[in-house]
Amino acid sequence: MNQNQILSIAAFMSCFMIVGQPNVKAQSKEANLKNWPKGTSPKEIGTRVANHFIVTPHTNFNRPGPPKVITYPETCAWYGALTFAKQSGNKEMLKKLADRFEPLFGEEAKMIPVPDHVDYTVFGSVPLELYIQTKDKKYLDLGLSIADKQWAPPEGPRVKPESHEFYNQGYTWQTRLWIDDMYMITAVQAQAYRATGDVKYIDRAAKEMVFYLDKLQEPNGLFYHAPDVPFFWGRGDGWMAVGMAELLRSIPKNNPNYERIMKGYKNMMASLLKYQADNGMWRQLIDDPEAWEETSSTAMFTFAMITGVKNGWLDKEVYGKAARKGWLGLVTYINENDEVREVCEGTNKKNDRQYYLDRKRNIGDLHGQAPILWCATALLR
Repeated sequence: MNQNQILSIAAFMSCFMIVGQPNVKAQSKEANLKNWPKGTSPKEIGTRVANHFIVTPHTNFNRPGPPKVITYPETCAWYGALTFAKQSGNKEMLKKLADRFEPLFGEEAKMIPVPDHVDYTVFGSVPLELYIQTKDKKYLDLGLSIADKQWAPPEGPRVKPESHEFYNQGYTWQTRLWIDDMYMITAVQAQAYRATGDVKYIDRAAKEMVFYLDKLQEPNGLFYHAPDVPFFWGRGDGWMAVGMAELLRSIPKNNPNYERIMKGYKNMMASLLKYQADNGMWRQLIDDPEAWEETSSTAMFTFAMITGVKNGWLDKEVYGKAARKGWLGLVTYINENDEVREVCEGTNKKNDRQYYLDRKRNIGDLHGQAPILWCATALLR
């Protein structure tokens, strides 16, 4: 046997070994994020929840009477419905969502929130998403004016003395170190970056996120509702989880804050794994086994894990299983009217465990409808 024959046989055997012993482990059915039982697919569920939003009037945190301005839960649901319409290719849905916006350029103009607080400024994410999908400049102009005011010099009645200190250090004057902020601020700034490609917007959001991570993340990867309230409130932590996932989805990898944010995100995801119930749900107080299973936080954590698996940041088997369990658990909480049950009502901070356990469990609250739409979108990406 000559040298060429030996080399040919060796090459053949090498190929056989590679084919016969693949390095990449196939994803199990339990971790699969594409095939779903009848009635649970993201397209079916997303369509139901988005259509329900379209016919829902402007709401005021489930309180009687219409709101004076668009509230942030409505903003979050509107953004979710728009992203779902895009990922599902539903042009008719997009038109209806744009039609809902049109009165804000006319008779309902006063419904546009003044961007002097994070809960109001997040509204800018909606016109920016409409611009991304329609390229109509009127949406861009409105969205950017809101995003830019978040980093403009402090002004208005909501400005506190520390606002100037934060602004002088390069942070938004709307900084208050509440964990909710890391979705509210990130959402509008990331959207401005997606709409324009201008890195100043994503740089702002990234710097702000690191500030919050350094100040607020606990050693176990989770976040207290506030520094003086040592409870891991589900939806509060949910805002952080979604905010990091949304930011990481768009931030360039050469951004100097990328690695720090990814570390904070992975630490949080690893901790959340430990507290997921067998039915896929997370609880009102994440680490409290006596707390009730809550849907808005579960949907937020599920979104963050879906996004991590889809982008290759998280182990697809471990976190794919958790994300699938989360989604299948959530859909059991959607009633025949396409309303999500067991949604914690709007909640201020209080250093009292019972306060959190006794919070009202709403049905159809947009705090819960919104992250269902985010999950459906993420599963279709």
